[in-house]
Amino acid sequence: MNSSVDLPSSTATPVSHVASANVDIRQLEIRLGGVPIIAALDLHVQAGEFLVLLGPSGCGKSTLLHSIAGLLDVHEGSIEIGGRDVTWADPKDRSIGMVFQSYALYPTMSVERNMSFGLRVNGTPKAEIEKRVARAAEILHLQELLKRKPSQLSGGQRQRVAIGRALVRDVGVFLFDEPLSNLDAKLRAELRRELKQLHKNIGTTMVYVTHDQVEAMTLATRIAVMNKGRIQQIGAPGEIYNRPANVFVAGFLGSPSMNFADGTLQVGGGAVTFKRAGLSVDVTRYAFAQAPRDGQPVLLGIRPEDIALHLDGAAAGDGSGTVALVEPMGAQTIVWMDVQGQQISAMLSGHAEPVVGEQAPFRIAAEKVSLFDPGSQERL
Repeated sequence: MNSSVDLPSSTATPVSHVASANVDIRQLEIRLGGVPIIAALDLHVQAGEFLVLLGPSGCGKSTLLHSIAGLLDVHEGSIEIGGRDVTWADPKDRSIGMVFQSYALYPTMSVERNMSFGLRVNGTPKAEIEKRVARAAEILHLQELLKRKPSQLSGGQRQRVAIGRALVRDVGVFLFDEPLSNLDAKLRAELRRELKQLHKNIGTTMVYVTHDQVEAMTLATRIAVMNKGRIQQIGAPGEIYNRPANVFVAGFLGSPSMNFADGTLQVGGGAVTFKRAGLSVDVTRYAFAQAPRDGQPVLLGIRPEDIALHLDGAAAGDGSGTVALVEPMGAQTIVWMDVQGQQISAMLSGHAEPVVGEQAPFRIAAEKVSLFDPGSQERL
C-alpha cells in the first residue's frame, strides 16, 4: 500500500485556537525504583518552538517527556505549562496532546472514530467534533481514509491517524515520544517532512523525543542533548553541531562521528599550534575561553567533512595517513585512514575512491576545529 502523500498545505486552517504554551521545568528530580533517573534538571521550552530531546537509550529523555505529560510522579521540582503549575495535575488537565511510538489505535473503530475518541469521551458537541476531525484530516491528508479501519492502513497512515487524534484536542503543547521509530527509512523521511510542515502550519509548541540525530537536526528549532539524566547542551541545531559543549555532544552528532586526537598546544611567537605525532594544526584563531598554555594537553575534534584529502600528489598539509578502508556512499565517499596509530575518517564529495594502502596527505579546516579539556571533557 502506497502511503506517500503530498506535503500538507501551509494554508490549512488550524484545528483549534488555543494559544501555544511555554513549558517551564525547574530542579526536576525523578526516581525509578529509588534510583535517580533525572536530577536537578532545568528546562525552558518557548511557546511555539519545536524542541527535540536527543540522546541515547536510557538517557532520561522519555522519562522527562512522560513527566511533562503527567505519566510519571515527580519527586522534586516543578513543571509549569502555559504559566500554570501542573506538577501534580492529571494528564487530562495539562493542555497536552501526546503521540506515542506505538500507534495505539482501536482496531474496531474507523479512522474518524479513532481521531474523535477523546472528544467523544469528554462530551464535546457532535458538530464541534466533526469540524475538528475534518480540519485535522485536511492537514494530515486523511480525508479519503476516514471510514477505513486501522488494518486497512499502512504504517505511515496509522501514525498520521495517531497524530490526528492528538491534533483534534484543544491543547497548548504536543508531545511526541519517538513516533517514527517503527517505520522504515523511506516512511520516516516522508513523515519527518510532514511533521515539520505541520509545525509550520499550526505553530503549536512541540516537544519531541528521539535518538535519531537526523530527525533532531531536521525538525528542531532547538535541540536539548541529554545523557545520564542531564541536559548536556541546548541550542539551535547548527550551534550544537558546530560548537559542541563537550566531548559527548561532539561524538553523538554526526555520521561518521567527530574525529578525536590527543595532543598538546605549542604556544609561542604569537601562534598556537596543536601537535601530536603525524598531525600539526594551526589553532591560533581558535576562540579559547581562557588563554592557552604552552604544553597544555588538549583533545582536538574535527568532523570528517572538514578534512580535505590531497589524492593528486599535492604537498602535504597538516598530516598524512594510510588509507585503511573506503566506503562509497553514492554522492559521498568516506575514507578511513591510519595516522600514526590514530584512526581518522574523512568525507569526500563526488566519486573519488582512494586505493587502500596508499598515502593520503590531508589538510584540516582549522576554523572548524573543536578543542576539549581531556580531563573534564568540556570545550575549551
